[in-house]
Amino acid sequence: MYFALFYDVVDDYITRRQPLRTAHLTHAGKAQRDGLLRLGGAFNPPDGALLVFNADDVKQVEEWVQNDPYVLNGLVKAWRIREWTVVIGA
Repeated sequence: MYFALFYDVVDDYITRRQPLRTAHLTHAGKAQRDGLLRLGGAFNPPDGALLVFNADDVKQVEEWVQNDPYVLNGLVKAWRIREWTVVIGA
């Protein structure tokens, strides 16, 4: 199943993410190598982000979120996960 994870980030996200960026990208990179995370990135303007997961259960995505350095350090002010039915594409 696919899941879309939406992040709403703090106003000074670009500045505050710098010290945490390597840890966040390492966390995301592991999920990508494991086949869990398929796509991810910030919106333009950077008021949020979208990450797309392919998981057996939403709990896998929730666990990833709860361990994301951006969430743990308050850069994400809200997040939500939606199951996503893909009709075109792999």
